[in-house]
Parts: sequence; C-alpha cells; structure tokens
Amino acid sequence: MSDAIADDVQYFVPQLLGAQYTFITQIQNSLHSPYEGPLSLNPRGDHARSHTFGTYFGLPMTSRLSAYLDIEMFRGEAVSHSTGLAGLTNGDVIRGGGGTLGRDAYVARAFLTYDIPLGDKTTKVKRKMDQLPGDQVDDRLSFKFGLMAVNDDFDQSRYGNSTRTQFMNWSLFNSPAWDFAADTRGYTVGGLVTYVVGPWTWRYGVYQMPTQANGPNLEGPIGRANGQNAQVTWQHDPESSSVWLLVFQNKARMGIYEDALLEAKETGSVPDIRADDQNGRYKYGAAAGVDVPLADDGDTGLFGRVAWNDGKTESFAFTEADRSASIGAQLAGAKWERPKDRIAIAFAVNGLSPEHRNYLAAGGSGFTLGDGRLNYATEQIGEAYYDLAVTSFAFVTADIQLVHSPGYNRDRGPARVVGLRVHLEY
Repeated sequence: MSDAIADDVQYFVPQLLGAQYTFITQIQNSLHSPYEGPLSLNPRGDHARSHTFGTYFGLPMTSRLSAYLDIEMFRGEAVSHSTGLAGLTNGDVIRGGGGTLGRDAYVARAFLTYDIPLGDKTTKVKRKMDQLPGDQVDDRLSFKFGLMAVNDDFDQSRYGNSTRTQFMNWSLFNSPAWDFAADTRGYTVGGLVTYVVGPWTWRYGVYQMPTQANGPNLEGPIGRANGQNAQVTWQHDPESSSVWLLVFQNKARMGIYEDALLEAKETGSVPDIRADDQNGRYKYGAAAGVDVPLADDGDTGLFGRVAWNDGKTESFAFTEADRSASIGAQLAGAKWERPKDRIAIAFAVNGLSPEHRNYLAAGGSGFTLGDGRLNYATEQIGEAYYDLAVTSFAFVTADIQLVHSPGYNRDRGPARVVGLRVHLEY
C-alpha cells in the first residue's frame, strides 16, 4: 500500500489477504551407510508428513502506513527428523521449529510498513499474502519494522522461492550459504529500508539473531547480536530478467571450528562447537542470483544462484553450508493446453569450508549434520516436480529428489526422496 491509493479504501478495517493449507508426504529410500552418527540421514529409510496452515491479514491505517499479521500452525515432521543433509528435502518443516515448540497456532509475522512516494507513476497491485491491494508508487522509499522473515525480502527468485508451490528442497528456495537471521521457525524481529528508483531496488535490513544455533529464542539487545543484509537488484520491469547481489554479516554468540578442534585435541575428546562459544563473533558472506523469463508471460524461465560465507564460525540459523550454487528451469503448461500447470527441474551443489569439514571429520556435530566421521565430498542435489492445477485454488504436486553424498559424505548414499504435495490457497 502506498501514498497513491484507491479512493474507496476504508482505513482501520482489517482485510483477509489470504489463507493456505499445504500437505506434504515424502518417502526416503534406504541408502548405503557403512556407519552413522547422531545426526545422520536415516540409512534405513523413512516416511514423514507435514501440514501447514496459514491466514494472512492486512490493515490500512493511512495512505502510507499499513499493518500486517500472519497466523500459522504446523503439524508433522520431515524425513530423518530434518537431519543428515544441508539441503533438507521439505522446506515447510522450517516452520515446525522442532518438537519442543509445540503444535499450537503462532504469530509468524506482525509488522508495519510505511511508504514515502518519490514520484507520481503508480502500478496497481493485487491482494496477496502481506500485500494490501491498491495503487503502489513505482519510485519510493519504504520502511518495514516488526516480526518478519528475512527471506521475504532478500534472495527472492520468481522460479525458486516458495516450498508450498515450487521446489521443496532447502537448497532451491534460498541460497544455503546465506546464513540469514532467524529463529527455529524461520522468523526474527528487525527493520528494513527499501529504496526503489527506476530499475534499481536497494535494500538494507538489520535483524535479531537467535541466542544459539537454530535456537527458538532471539538475543535481546540488537547491538550485541544481529544479522545485517544489503542487496541491490536490477530489473527493468516486473516481467523482465532480474539480477541481484546480496552481502551479509552476522554477529552472535558463535563457536569457531578451529578452536573447537584445538580444544578437543588438548582434552582428547570429541570436538564441540558450543564448548567455547562467545559473544561478538562474526560471519560474513555474499550471494548472487538471476531470473531469466523466456516465454508465457514469464511463467517459463530459468534461474540460478551462487553464495559463499567465510565458514570459520559455526553455521547458525539456516542450514550447514558455506558454499552453494544452483540452477533450474520452469516450464508453463501452456504448451500442452494446461496454462496453470508447471513442470520444473533444478540442480544444486553445496560445500563446506576446510575448517567446517575438518570439524565434522573429527566427529563434531552441528545442528543438522553429524555422521561421526566424514569422507568429504560436495553435496549434490537434483529435484524435479510437476504441479497440477486442479482448480484455481487447489494444486497437487508430484516431486522427486536425488541426493549424492548426503551431509557431504561420499561414504553414504545416494538418497532418493519421492513426495506428494497438496496445496490449497485463497
């Protein structure tokens, strides 16, 4: 919602912007595994289901100020209890937050937005999740404060962004090496400034970090622990190609892989990244991406991402990856007279820093990885799906994922996961 807004908008009248339900069931095959550790991918195979429910509200307060509230609920779990992979196979389980958080409804997002118009040209935007309908000024300065998900605004790809309608693997809806600030469920508190002028969009956000790796609680003073992100995006118009560059820096109570290894050597014990964690430690990195629409009003196209972080301090908030790259394609069903159907395929490669791989090889564990030992190789992932539009609000997806060297271990795998997704939306 912006300064240029439809005359009939009723302020302080809540609007239902959307609702959704997503069911995902996956079957993981048994795999070659000469050994396993506390966080290994289950070598005997597994079967798991997840359910997510969400309702999304918006409240126009003035022509420039709006409020948003999202309520979600998660039930179920992922194969192997979300362990043993950097590229976990069900992106929706990030909202589950682990068994300790319960299964009641929770507030996922609660934030304010304020827009300052920098021109007169407007574009009409439709109602959708976290977007009130109306006329949005093209050139603007925007502010966003509150409880939110960092990846709602950064590292966005038209073809690999939503685990509920597109790729399910964690390596394909964001860059795994981008360790963005989030609690266990994927949300945080912070602020975002966005400057849009012509084809350029500049974003800067600062957010609270969790108190521990993959933890449910956020660190109090944002000066003591924070995640800073800056991104520049070039896109000539909403239907054209886009390119973005993202840089980030995290400050939190983190352990250092080399220090954990030295302490373990001195004591003759298994390295523990949490044994010598301290406040004020940093992780930094960068990511880049591109979307290339080809046909069908942009519904057929290509995408790619690359990312890197220093890999010296522990993986803290998203997943355990220090290098990542992915490429994929989406084809709209207009070619076979099913214009709302989608077929897509993508490939991803994840890697670790030397310090991180040495830590795992010595028997250390993170929050998703821990085979007890490691014969290092890059983790290679392929995913393909067909999304069938049953109606305008109901979609059924058949999905298959193949993972070579799961958890970066060439001694284990390959793993195959087949899945079925049902998605309903309003």
